[in-house]
Amino acid sequence: MRNMEGTGLAVINLPLSIVIVTYNSADVLVGLLDSLAPALRNVPNVSIIVVDNDSTDDSTEIAEHHPVGVRVLRTGRNGGYAAAINAAAATVAPDAAILVLNPDIRLLPGSVSRLLQRAIEPDIGVVVPQMRDLDGTIAMSLRREPSLLRMWAHALLGPIRAARLGTGELIADAAAYRRSREVDWATGAALLITPQARARVGAWDESFFLYSEEVDYQRRVRTNGLRVVYEPSACVTHIGGAYMRSPMLAALMTRNQIRYFRRHHGRVETTLFRSAIIVFGLLRAWKSRTHRAVLRAAITPNSQ
Repeated sequence: MRNMEGTGLAVINLPLSIVIVTYNSADVLVGLLDSLAPALRNVPNVSIIVVDNDSTDDSTEIAEHHPVGVRVLRTGRNGGYAAAINAAAATVAPDAAILVLNPDIRLLPGSVSRLLQRAIEPDIGVVVPQMRDLDGTIAMSLRREPSLLRMWAHALLGPIRAARLGTGELIADAAAYRRSREVDWATGAALLITPQARARVGAWDESFFLYSEEVDYQRRVRTNGLRVVYEPSACVTHIGGAYMRSPMLAALMTRNQIRYFRRHHGRVETTLFRSAIIVFGLLRAWKSRTHRAVLRAAITPNSQ
């Protein structure tokens, strides 16, 4: 580790591969690729991989022709987020860290170096940055482990009120986002996986096509004796929020929430967890098609 003159940031020689998962992402990918060069000025040992889940738009062409220098990995299928990460990770040397990014992320200068400074600590498995919305406000990206109590608080109080009261899965306390801290998990749109986590945890679970795969992975990081750490000095912007506008994605998220919870709890607890989601949907079905999709997903047999 050495200092880069004039930047105030340490240069970390830990090898890094940036993995960007795309699926029809042409409308947002350019913005991410444009943000890479300023963010990587003091990161000397880096490669960039765009792993494409069989896009039908210009995602791969945009990546191949961007001046930042990208290696495109075509999966030939849409196997989901976890499968794409695994495909890219299989091509990366085991001593390298991996920075997983959604294509709608925008990196701020210095963010990658600050993540890498934490990644060299031997007991850390995942480092996550501070996420900001487009207007610059800090996004609620930190989470507690899903539980029965937290889901019922989510259902009866609503996600924002439950978060503000400290009873929900979302962490809303502004003070929690001002300092570095250990967390259960954070949203998977931007997270750095250390070499030690790759060695101990192994591959991502591809049975989660989209949503809950990051919850599962970060739980396995913790159960393997490593920490998930939030680093607020590393900042990124996230456009995000697609599932709130898409009934299909909201239903998929709901099914995977139930599937994840069922893996770690008994039948009675899972039934009560699922019942809380049904109550959430019933109380809000009048609001939107998205809420009605959540309700339908929770009551259909394949969610059990």
